[in-house]
Amino acid sequence: MATRIRLARGGSKKRPYYSIVAADARMPRDGRFLEKLGTYNPLLPKDSEERVKLDLERVKHWLAQGALPTDRVSRFLEAAGVLAAKPRSNPSKAQPGKKATERATARAAKAAAAEEAAAE
Repeated sequence: MATRIRLARGGSKKRPYYSIVAADARMPRDGRFLEKLGTYNPLLPKDSEERVKLDLERVKHWLAQGALPTDRVSRFLEAAGVLAAKPRSNPSKAQPGKKATERATARAAKAAAAEEAAAE
């Protein structure tokens, strides 16, 4: 059985609240799960202790059983020190688009021309 540690959404419309659960990978997102491992409230400030709550002992148990965490849950576990941090890099996402690059070069050329005119 492929087990995942993932988020199950709760809460009302536009007020998300997530349970961190161990579930069979074949089950739906908010469907049947094996065990509730914690909670995540994205509406709280990032520095709040109540934002992410985990039962680390049970999380370690499920990881030892071969459960794979999803990307978001793995970030929580990295922050808690349970998993080693994976290097994440998406350099193309950080690059500005074509038009923004053109505007930046035009702005730099205009600034250089202004400096030359001021120097003379």
